[in-house]
Amino acid sequence: MTNWLTGLKAIGTLIVLVWCVEIVNSFFGHALNVYGIYPREAATLSGIILWAFLHSDFQHLVMNTSPLLVMGFFVAMRGVGRFVAVSLIVIVIGGIGVWCFGRSAYHIGASGLVFGYFGYLVALGIYERSIGTVAVAFLTVFYYGGIIFGVLPSDSFVSWEGHLFGLFGGIAAARLTLDKESIDHAI
Repeated sequence: MTNWLTGLKAIGTLIVLVWCVEIVNSFFGHALNVYGIYPREAATLSGIILWAFLHSDFQHLVMNTSPLLVMGFFVAMRGVGRFVAVSLIVIVIGGIGVWCFGRSAYHIGASGLVFGYFGYLVALGIYERSIGTVAVAFLTVFYYGGIIFGVLPSDSFVSWEGHLFGLFGGIAAARLTLDKESIDHAI
């Protein structure tokens, strides 16, 4: 477990990066969004890594920033290395899922990462069953549980596929990053 200041710096760095990308993207009329994921198009395979950093506009980014900050902070409290690993696992698994199964549209936005952090924190509470991880899982569900409906098809401009596969990525990240002692305790 890391101290809160280190966790805040880690998630703060990610937020600054995403905001800088949006400022540059906005300057270019959001032309960079073609580097998101367009399912089953080989030319957009790089989008599997880039999709979480691109947004349609500032409002889109503002909507993602608060849950990204809060849940990302709790993930970052596990350590900077774990934070980076979880983020990459969520981005890659979520991106591959969207690339393989998403509908034909550009998929962008940090909401896949938000759903991944949600899945990670809740699954970690289930896997580890420690007082701390269960408390964080409870708080996550209490404050952000309503986002789970975002995995259902709704507005045509919302990538529910990104939400769904980001969630799967977060659950996978919780399992993949468990310490051996945690696995033995959970069994």
